[in-house]
Amino acid sequence: MTISLKKQQTISLEKQGQGLTRVFMGLGWDVARGLFGLGGSDIDLDASCLMFDERGNVVDTVWFRQLSSRDGSVRHGGDNLTGAGDGDDERIFVDLGRVPQNVRSLVFTVNSFRGQTFAKVKNAFCRVVDETTGQEIAKLDLSEQGNHTGLVMARMQRGGSGWQLTAIGERTEGRVVEQLVTDARRFL
Repeated sequence: MTISLKKQQTISLEKQGQGLTRVFMGLGWDVARGLFGLGGSDIDLDASCLMFDERGNVVDTVWFRQLSSRDGSVRHGGDNLTGAGDGDDERIFVDLGRVPQNVRSLVFTVNSFRGQTFAKVKNAFCRVVDETTGQEIAKLDLSEQGNHTGLVMARMQRGGSGWQLTAIGERTEGRVVEQLVTDARRFL
């Protein structure tokens, strides 16, 4: 059963008393069309993952220019330049058991590489899926349109009883992930 997350809602990534081991964050979007279906063009949104230590320092970053963390625990499934197609347009895979112990939080962001605003995006979402079973665990609607070029989507945080997922869905500005670090850090 999928949980439709609301902003700032947190869920445990435990299932039947056993923690998940492999998940992916899927990002999907469509181009908003104008009157009579006119005015739409390709939208290049980019999903990224910032890996933070307990002090809020960036340990590593996974995005379209670095498809894997140095330790291999987080990897990007590849860049989609248009948003064409159904379902996930980009995916970031996380092997939770391999994430280094000094990494306390994984913050997932999305930005518009070409600087197009989210006013040109519709049906945007992010979702967390159990990679082992293919079962969708949680989904967050990101389709709030506006003149922003980025979003802090969600945070996975390591706790005493395993990993927790918090929906964020907060607007930000930036064309590449480095420009989103300050805003992402606010949600640690």
